[in-house]
Amino acid sequence: MSHGEAEKMTSKERDATSLGSTKPVMSPDLIVQVPQGVPAKEMSYQEAIREALREEMLRDERVFLMGEDIAKHGGAFGVTRTLFDQFGPERVRNTPISENTIVGAGTGAALAGMRPVMEIMFVDFAGLAMDQICTQAAKLRFMTGGQCKLPWVLRMPQGGGAGKSTAAQHSQSLEVWFAHIPGLKVVLPSTPYDAKGLLKAAIRDDSPTIFLEHKFLYSYRGLVPDQDYVLPLGKCDVKRQGKDVTVVTSGAMVWHAMVAANILAPKGISVEVVDVRTISPLDEDTIGASARKTGRVVLVAEPCRSYGPTGEWGMVVVEQAFDYLKAPIVRVTGRYSPIPFADSLEKGVWPETDDVVRAIQRTMA
Repeated sequence: MSHGEAEKMTSKERDATSLGSTKPVMSPDLIVQVPQGVPAKEMSYQEAIREALREEMLRDERVFLMGEDIAKHGGAFGVTRTLFDQFGPERVRNTPISENTIVGAGTGAALAGMRPVMEIMFVDFAGLAMDQICTQAAKLRFMTGGQCKLPWVLRMPQGGGAGKSTAAQHSQSLEVWFAHIPGLKVVLPSTPYDAKGLLKAAIRDDSPTIFLEHKFLYSYRGLVPDQDYVLPLGKCDVKRQGKDVTVVTSGAMVWHAMVAANILAPKGISVEVVDVRTISPLDEDTIGASARKTGRVVLVAEPCRSYGPTGEWGMVVVEQAFDYLKAPIVRVTGRYSPIPFADSLEKGVWPETDDVVRAIQRTMA
């Protein structure tokens, strides 16, 4: 495809081309977050992240971007496309292929008063920068008695299931790696609305924040308000009200939970969907309140069950709502396995809508 042909494409067509997704997206009508009458436009998850970056760079000259091939190329998934043309090489900086260097330089810039937004191509590569992330950035504010601030954001695509067959080293969901470290905030948005509002909040926050973007969601679309807005970090969002069973979930799994709720509604099962859009700090109160309300809980997450997020969410339910439970907690998680390359095998690793439906029916039995 020539540059001229690419320029003539709509934003939706460009997103589909850059992402190479072979999976159909779910209807944006599944999750409506913008009230009627509020001026808004429909955009993709990818576009919403780009708009958040653009607006924050215009609002605060201390905000700049760093990462591999993020300038003219726009990054591995095209998220930063057009920002280099608008802001130039000083504020949209290509880096060497060295994740440790990216995060170390970002930490130094943050200590010097800047607000860097770094990009690592895949969350799987974060292991190469774990000393800078977990031993340096996460601890410096504490170790200096609050004298230092670390206002950086580290953006990383994660997860799989988009039909790209990115295999074992490019498809993991690793939010629990970072949620285990005091001093880091961890965000995992599920919609364009959440992606924009949470990224803006993360950029303005004075703590190092891990901002995870599910690759499956980049082409998902939804309404985003025209006016400036930020969403609070550390708060769950109840995506759907219900009275019979609570589904606690995050990221791409939110969409499967919403479809499952629609499937079961005609059968008389009212499902409440709680989106843990900030993994850490965890909003335990919202999870506990929903569990007490419905008395039944299904936990759905893409990472494997062993030491995964569902274990933490489940203990919150036990601690806050045990006496209210009418049935055992049910967990739906990814398999304890490396991610296969073959699409036919990859499909068996992560939960699908049918898995969520069966889990809800099980807890209602």
